[in-house]
Amino acid sequence: MTSVPKATLKEIMVIEASKFISNGDTVMVGTGMPFVASIFALKSHAPEMCFVVETGTIAPEVIPIPISVSDPRVMHRAVKLGSLLDALGGILHRGMADIGFLGGAQIDKFANVNSTLIGDKTNPKVRLPGSGGANDIASHAKQILIIAPHEKRRFPKKCDYITSPGYLDGPDGRANAGLPVEYPDISVVTDLAIMKINKSVGILEVTHTMPEISLDHIIENTGFKPLISNQIEVIPVPTDGELDLLRNKIDPNGVYF
Repeated sequence: MTSVPKATLKEIMVIEASKFISNGDTVMVGTGMPFVASIFALKSHAPEMCFVVETGTIAPEVIPIPISVSDPRVMHRAVKLGSLLDALGGILHRGMADIGFLGGAQIDKFANVNSTLIGDKTNPKVRLPGSGGANDIASHAKQILIIAPHEKRRFPKKCDYITSPGYLDGPDGRANAGLPVEYPDISVVTDLAIMKINKSVGILEVTHTMPEISLDHIIENTGFKPLISNQIEVIPVPTDGELDLLRNKIDPNGVYF
């Protein structure tokens, strides 16, 4: 029997992110790794989750993986082909989203996310795609899940621009700003670690490390000083069945891996 190649950190990141989704959850997703993680959850442990694409498609059957939220495969056998208004207004703003997935170019210690620009906002070095539905998701979802590669430049002390609010500037930052969901659970899953918001101080805390990744390596690749949990766990290596689902059924053409 041919052995299954070892899982990459990127694969482990996506599989681990999928585990935050429970059966029956309503999940808001955009494109990229959040899309892959949501499909993995749907096809493994959460078959009754409600998969909502931010462009308005609700509960599609999406295997193999689409390349973007405008790919026609996103609409395959969907329960509803709606609009941005249906997704953001009809579901998210009404408080019906259990989990909202985000990505971003920068994530700071308060879990604020920047997907707008790099540099001075009056004369930026780089202009990024912008918010899309990300600000709405960060403001209204009960739980926020961020997926991103772990690089020092991606985790600065302060975001150049806050596109999507985390805890803004501390434990009561969201409440003081009048956001509808004042104290959400926020987790950041990277290819090195999992960090979660410590609500008592509103700062990200390292709670899990990837297999064979040291805490020192995580700290060296983080631009701010994260909190460190007293009980750090090592993320388990995926099973052969999980890797088969991800590689051969969800992404057989290697779009993301």
